[in-house]
Amino acid sequence: MPSSGGTPGGQAANQPSDLPEDVRARVRTDIPSPARTWNYWLGGKDNYEIDRQVGDATAALNPDLIPLARQSRRFLIRVVNHLAAEAKVRNFLDIGAGLPSESNTHEIAQRAAPEARIIYVDNDPMVLAHARALMRGTTPEGVTEYIDADYHRPQQILAEAANILNFSQPIAVMFMGVMGFCQDYGTAQRIVSETMAGVPSGSYLVLWDCTDTSEVAKRSTEKYAESGTLPYNLRSVEQLDGFFDGLEKVDPGMVSISLWRPDRAEGEPEPIHVDGYGAVARKP
Repeated sequence: MPSSGGTPGGQAANQPSDLPEDVRARVRTDIPSPARTWNYWLGGKDNYEIDRQVGDATAALNPDLIPLARQSRRFLIRVVNHLAAEAKVRNFLDIGAGLPSESNTHEIAQRAAPEARIIYVDNDPMVLAHARALMRGTTPEGVTEYIDADYHRPQQILAEAANILNFSQPIAVMFMGVMGFCQDYGTAQRIVSETMAGVPSGSYLVLWDCTDTSEVAKRSTEKYAESGTLPYNLRSVEQLDGFFDGLEKVDPGMVSISLWRPDRAEGEPEPIHVDGYGAVARKP
């Protein structure tokens, strides 16, 4: 499952020595972290044995999870490049950002637009620790910042973001694979709606999540929840489409993320279908 933008609190069983002291007390290594497990499926190194064990067990039930994780990164790259290079968006609010990986939002956006401003939002302590160490703006003109916040508090996020982003210009609001950690669909809709209500006309919503479009996805998600981690709630494609009510979806609309404007090179096979759907839409 994707990064959650936060994990259950509690005392760590084996505190990792490579993290700052203020973070170690908040990091759990006795239960898997969604952010760390997703990092493992992406091929990263910011994870622990419990994450690898659960990640392997879940992927054994559903081998498509690793391609899904990697397709989600390719989707992010294509979307951010489109928004920065073609739609001329200069402000990005990436909510539930997860652990840094290759080709992060600020790197893609500032490559196309050096003056772009990016805010990452998360409340996972390990994510925040790595953000301090690794997430630095790639250009002197741009800004890259982190907000320690829970996406259940959109007004707090918007208030803090207003100190960094230019709210007189369009803002790209990104929920990349994280709303499944909100157990109640109505609450999830409210979070997205309130966040989009607080950004100006011409802003964009980017949202994708894992879907209930295969039985193997359902079984592996149930198995993942048995590990004691934060459960992930699969939703229908129709439910994901509901997050975009009142917005104008850009082509190709709501599709499997691997099929959103695929950048297939000549000779490459057709993109695979994955059980993750998403869209990009403009606020009128």
